[in-house]
Amino acid sequence: MSNTKNSLPFGASNYKMMLIGLAVILVGFAVMSMDKEEFGFGALGLTVGPIIVVIGFVVEFWAILRKPANS
Repeated sequence: MSNTKNSLPFGASNYKMMLIGLAVILVGFAVMSMDKEEFGFGALGLTVGPIIVVIGFVVEFWAILRKPANS
C-alpha cells in the first residue's frame, strides 16, 4: 500500500478558468454566427469571432497548464 493521497489533478481555480475559457469560445462562435454578410465574409465572421475563439483556447491551455494553488 502506498501513502499517496487521491486528489484531483486540478484545483478549483483551474476548473473555473476552464469554464471561463469554454464560455469565451462559445461567445466567439456566437459572434461569428451574427455576421450578416453572405457566407460569413464580414468583419464579425472573419476577424472578430475567430480572435475571440483563439483567446478562449489560450485561456483553456493556460487553465490546464497552471499549477493548482494548493500544491
